[in-house]
Amino acid sequence: MNKNRIRRTRDEKILHAISAVGIGLFLLLCFYPFWNVFINSIVTREEAARGVALFPKSPTFRIYGQILTNGTFLHSVLISLLRTVLSTALCTLFSAMFAFLVAQDDLPHRKFIYRFAIITMYISGGIIPWYLVMKLYGLYNNFWVYVVPNLLGVYYCILIKTYVENLPDSLLEAARIDGAEFFTLFFLIVIPLSKPILATVALYQAVGQWNSYQDNYLLVQSSRLQTVQMTLYNYIHNAEAVAKSMQQAMHSGANVGSLAESAANSATADSVRNATTIMSMLPIMLVYPFLQKYFANGILLGAVKG
Repeated sequence: MNKNRIRRTRDEKILHAISAVGIGLFLLLCFYPFWNVFINSIVTREEAARGVALFPKSPTFRIYGQILTNGTFLHSVLISLLRTVLSTALCTLFSAMFAFLVAQDDLPHRKFIYRFAIITMYISGGIIPWYLVMKLYGLYNNFWVYVVPNLLGVYYCILIKTYVENLPDSLLEAARIDGAEFFTLFFLIVIPLSKPILATVALYQAVGQWNSYQDNYLLVQSSRLQTVQMTLYNYIHNAEAVAKSMQQAMHSGANVGSLAESAANSATADSVRNATTIMSMLPIMLVYPFLQKYFANGILLGAVKG
């Protein structure tokens, strides 16, 4: 078995070692900020005052328990999940339908419609007209403000149109000869054959919707419609007050003793900020490694042709 191995020269071994060290340092630089946020969310008040570099001596996860038992945070997670699922499904469907429509050669004024849609990527009315239009449509303090304005993504249409145009023309022509109409072609042929690009679009949209908070910040005042990113924003800007309320809850719910006192004093403004940041990041961090290839596919498909 060793005889079949390709022998590397001394220079190649040195280059390989340097590359391994460089990649390792780069991974460490990428990972350490997240690790620093995490350890500072589980340290006690005393350790936080001294500063912790790598490992806390007395980690406590009480702050996470307090956040999870807070109905506001869990409700905002539910709103974000509902927003992400609905917006992703509908945006992917309508973007694919529009892309397939403008890919039809017999569509009247096809090029004008397609180019007019692309113009909207570069020119917008601004935030004030957008705000007024959303209020005019009755989307102020309405859950559908998270979904309706995102029903169509022009960038996604470009990706899907490029993919659809590369499908075999003979397959679509055969279906048309058999009497298939637009919706039959779309749902029974185009959708099944376009799963890779649709998965790419769905992933882009899901990440964007989960991380979005501007529409919540400007158009939603109801506490029942707050998303997890808006809750994170409020926690960060009101961390001192949140930390004090958590300390009071821990004091009232804990037994008297040194351990209880230490746990109660673990809630600081920084630990609240760090813990809520970690919890808002976790869903995307857990999903992304399994779907990373779709991001690469989307970048490559978008670079082919528009």
